[in-house]
Amino acid sequence: MTSGPPASATARERAEQGRALRTEVPRSSHADFSPAADRADPVDILERQSALRVPELVPIRYGRMLESPFRFYRGAAAIMAADLATTPATGLTTQLCGDAHLLNFRLLASPERHLMFDLNDFDETLPGPWEWDIKRLAASLAIAGRGNGFDTTVRAGIIGAACASYRTRMRRYADMRTLEVWYAHDDMADIEAEEAQELGSRGRAQLARTMAEARTRDAVQAFRKLTRVIGGQVRIAPDPPLIVPLGDLLPDVERDLLTDEIRELITSYARTLRSDHRSLLEQYRVVDTARKVVGVGSVGTRCWIVLLLGKDTDDPLLLQAKEADESVLAPYAGPGRHTNQGERVVSGQRLMQAAGDIFLGWERTTGIDGRQRDFYVRQLRDWKGIMKTELMVPVGLRRFAVRCGATLARAHARSGDRIAIGAYLGKGPAFDEALVRFAELYADQNERDHQALAEAVREGRVTAAAA
Repeated sequence: MTSGPPASATARERAEQGRALRTEVPRSSHADFSPAADRADPVDILERQSALRVPELVPIRYGRMLESPFRFYRGAAAIMAADLATTPATGLTTQLCGDAHLLNFRLLASPERHLMFDLNDFDETLPGPWEWDIKRLAASLAIAGRGNGFDTTVRAGIIGAACASYRTRMRRYADMRTLEVWYAHDDMADIEAEEAQELGSRGRAQLARTMAEARTRDAVQAFRKLTRVIGGQVRIAPDPPLIVPLGDLLPDVERDLLTDEIRELITSYARTLRSDHRSLLEQYRVVDTARKVVGVGSVGTRCWIVLLLGKDTDDPLLLQAKEADESVLAPYAGPGRHTNQGERVVSGQRLMQAAGDIFLGWERTTGIDGRQRDFYVRQLRDWKGIMKTELMVPVGLRRFAVRCGATLARAHARSGDRIAIGAYLGKGPAFDEALVRFAELYADQNERDHQALAEAVREGRVTAAAA
């Protein structure tokens, strides 16, 4: 499956195609969701993923997913991918995030050192139906709203606002020149000024705190938090089972082999960087490596943090090398054009983000067990800030939802047929209203799946651990 508008079609033809699709796939049809009669057991889906992961870390994944329906949802992208494949779709495709829940929209640094708002997690990115991303976002808002204790009417306003924002922004991009769409971005300085007119004092203060905190989350802050001096050498500090240095993870011979493997990974992945960024990386040397547990859905995948130093110990760089597996969308949208899954992740991120990490790249390596695995590499921290949605009052979550909807539209407009999608969505709220109902129906399903995991743990079918 490929994304993007047909090169030979005029703007008018693309708009006519979009409007015509309303007859084939009515916008109201997107309201529907009911589990398929042959729907797979959600725990079986999770277990199939877990079979490919580090065994001793899998219970941590389940432990985190059990904490709440929203935490479960964050780890259940594979379950929802199978469900989304049964829902109506127009046939218009774009590059998908693949996991566009609300906490994957966050503050990031641009290479020019501006604080931006953008999508962040692209482990599941792949070309596919544009509807899948916006439906995952909408359902996440319903689930988060329930977690915050918001009633049905309030949740409907939040979900509808996000979808209206996606729709109106997509229609705006349809009228813009292609280069204008490509250069579009969300600078947090502009957002802060705009939000000052909408948010109350509490919301403005929370936004200001989040922005200030994001600017402190850089390589130096990570270095101070994650390292210590051992025997006169700077080393990554252990915090098992979440952070385990190689020296504590494997016997001497295997440890040395894996150390060499990771050094080679960092050296060879540099070929996927721009030449100036490659030259910059060459000014650093690898001094230590540790395994790190990250996120919720990613727990159990092989993830390494690599400490590099420049001119001295006050000149650190922390990279994260994360295993990339096949996208959860691939069984339903097709495998895509990349045979290296790390390259798939990086290519999707570069296509969807307005400004990216200068050290983002990929590599395939053979492990000490003889198996080939794909990885993508990025900076561990670079001004990353996550909005604390669980603390938001309704007006704050609604404003955040609007930003997420607009950002997702921009990400889709960079690769998909923004004119046809915008024409399909139209000026009225038909699509927005449909997704409000879909989101609540899927939130119900997510609660049932969360309970299914809890029951599997009680029965001893799977093991969960807190960490």
